[in-house]
Amino acid sequence: MRGEASQSRSAAGGTPSVPARVVERVYREERAAIVAGLIRLCGDFSLAEDVVQDAFSKALERWPKDGVPPNPAGWVATSARRRAIDLVRRADRFREKAALLRRLGEAEVEASPVVLPGEDGPHDDRLRVLFTCCHPGLSMEAQVALTLRVVGGLSTREIARAFLVADTTMGQRLVRAKAKIRDAGIPFRVPAGPALEPRLGTVLSVLYLIFNEGYAATESEELVRSDLCTEAVRLARLVVELMPREPEARGLLALMLLHDSRREARVAYGEVVLLEDQDRSRWDHAMIDEGAALVEEALRQGRVGPYQIQAAIAALHARAPAPGATDWPQIVALYTVLERIRPTPIVRLNRAVAIAMAGDIPGGLEMMDALGEDGSLDRYHLFHSARADLLRRLGRTRASGEAYERALAVCSHPVERRFLKRRLSEFGEPSE
Repeated sequence: MRGEASQSRSAAGGTPSVPARVVERVYREERAAIVAGLIRLCGDFSLAEDVVQDAFSKALERWPKDGVPPNPAGWVATSARRRAIDLVRRADRFREKAALLRRLGEAEVEASPVVLPGEDGPHDDRLRVLFTCCHPGLSMEAQVALTLRVVGGLSTREIARAFLVADTTMGQRLVRAKAKIRDAGIPFRVPAGPALEPRLGTVLSVLYLIFNEGYAATESEELVRSDLCTEAVRLARLVVELMPREPEARGLLALMLLHDSRREARVAYGEVVLLEDQDRSRWDHAMIDEGAALVEEALRQGRVGPYQIQAAIAALHARAPAPGATDWPQIVALYTVLERIRPTPIVRLNRAVAIAMAGDIPGGLEMMDALGEDGSLDRYHLFHSARADLLRRLGRTRASGEAYERALAVCSHPVERRFLKRRLSEFGEPSE
């Protein structure tokens, strides 16, 4: 669909016609809600997606001739619902479809939030789709792919490219995931009561995985996949819009915005540019202001979580006018709190770096060496490169070069490998 809309062009200069631009806007802004409403009515992900896709195709065909309707989203929703009724009527076992036909015939797709069985209040259908796509009965890979497809509106080809698999392979994975939702009877609803918090955590984790794959692509020739970053931010905005009282959702959106604000400065001439060396005039300061305001609002709610703390750290980096003005002691304090909540090796590594940057390089290096004793970070190239940097700052060039070589040995990304090779080339004769 994304490609179809852009192909409807005016004869004059190849720019999209007015109807095509409207279709693109409705697809971007309203598609998820229309699909979600149909899923609630028919309980079938594939049917809902197919009929909505068909409705947008009809819009591209008819609107240039008939004119854009007064309510474009309503036109698409009605067309999709009528197509669903037609397909259900043609299906076998008509009697078993009678209740479904009644729901499709009587209900409006773009209905206001309603309460479904098992929920503790009215919810938007888009939120129900997010929770269904992120059900723990599905693998994390399926959760991410389904979220991108059903909520994000990415094509199977786009998702396949993100996962670096063939289109047919991704298509089969999506079909299996939808079948599992149907066959396992995974409910289309937002969990109620104590079941909500862990499920919300899964939703946020999936969105952060999507963002991280865009922010530091693991296999792509590009270090940054802007399309995935943008999509993750858009979906996070949706969660904040639908769950405004959840501070961790706000914290995650803030964290994404603050990281994404540095997108244009992170790579120059095909090479990584470290945070302290980035041209801060290229940072998106409007995005920084929005992210900082979001994390401040979230922290005021008094339910502090790991995304909020990470966003607060990112805000301190983003608001420093120069590397030397970074409030490293405050960053150390925040990492100390984060380590209590989430005591992972990566958090401990980041705390060690902060301690070093706050002035205690030997202390930070000692912490890193202790972290590396059990071998759990041996395959993590950023551990070796961070350690190499501290050794370099201490003038221990031989040990620093060895650490950079270990980082290079386990790093697969071509952009990051070029950075590590350049670092190694800077060493002259070792001083130890």
